[in-house]
Amino acid sequence: MSLYLILGLQPKATRREIERAYKRLARKYHPDLNPGDTKAATLFDRATDAYETLIDPARRRRYDRDGTVTPVSSPERYAFRGFDFSMALDQRDGSTFGELFEGWLGQASPRSREAGPEPGADQQVEVETSFDEALRGVEREVVFTRLVRCHACDAAGVLAVGGLPCAACNGTGATRLVRGHMVFTRACVECDGDGRVHRRPCPACLGEGVRARNDALLVRVPKGVADGARIRVADQGHAGRRGGPPGHLYVRVAVRPHERFERHGDDLHVAVPVALHEAALGSRIRIPAFDGPVAVRIPPGTQAGQRIRLRGRGAPSTLGAHRGDLIVEVRLVMPSLIDERSKELFRELGRIHTEDVRQHLWAQADTQR
Repeated sequence: MSLYLILGLQPKATRREIERAYKRLARKYHPDLNPGDTKAATLFDRATDAYETLIDPARRRRYDRDGTVTPVSSPERYAFRGFDFSMALDQRDGSTFGELFEGWLGQASPRSREAGPEPGADQQVEVETSFDEALRGVEREVVFTRLVRCHACDAAGVLAVGGLPCAACNGTGATRLVRGHMVFTRACVECDGDGRVHRRPCPACLGEGVRARNDALLVRVPKGVADGARIRVADQGHAGRRGGPPGHLYVRVAVRPHERFERHGDDLHVAVPVALHEAALGSRIRIPAFDGPVAVRIPPGTQAGQRIRLRGRGAPSTLGAHRGDLIVEVRLVMPSLIDERSKELFRELGRIHTEDVRQHLWAQADTQR
């Protein structure tokens, strides 16, 4: 018979519906509540088997896939041991059957309490470089604290011991549960019902399988790296708990600003002073670049703010592509001192060029009215 039909459920029943259905049947058919009734005992066993399969996600998936019912390997059920009337109970101390089965269902089995491997967390540190170092590439030592594998327990979190008596159950293998005057026992979750423990938490790492350690690592910052970029160093983050894989180390690069150059993507921008006669007549000037001086041609009639692009003279690309460009912005510079001869030349220039250089401003104002 289908396990779902035994509990009176549909195949898509939720975990809460499974628990609720089992509680209802347990209250009705439990052998200790129906002494001598073999039919009730059989129905109770069927309901318990159905519950134990459907409440466990892995066993339920296996059952839904091929109908396999995997038996429980350890004794996880309560056994009714009778009544204890040796102490008086206040009404508030009594337990209803609902509270009893809430406690029953809420107890974790020994197997479910054992945590498996956990992957380690990623770690992030920051290094600072100058503008020139970021363009050329540099090595930096980073010092950080991370979790590493515990060598005392080989990252297992536990150490083998020679079968010591279990302190939780005093070596009996069972723990006692009292609900009102009713007394139940079940397999001890600490020793899995064996009465003796064969493992104990590692004292060096407190059972986590990892411990903290200060580490130093030499990190290569590639040439052309930009401010805020992150460098991934595989498997150098926190170690995983209980043998899990380690995380990664991410190195964030902070690049100090340059006094002359600005970076936009892989392009470098620089403002260059140009004299009036150089801009008017055209000239060839030399300007500094991060990899050495470079010659720039200033065309005749160059205006203030005009930009000149030098291909391939920008920042290297960390993606292996071509270098960026160097963008030169012209800043016109007036002569610091103007003598009478210079003034006369400027007056002559004004008489020759009579056009109104601000005429477009008035045209725009008239359009907006």
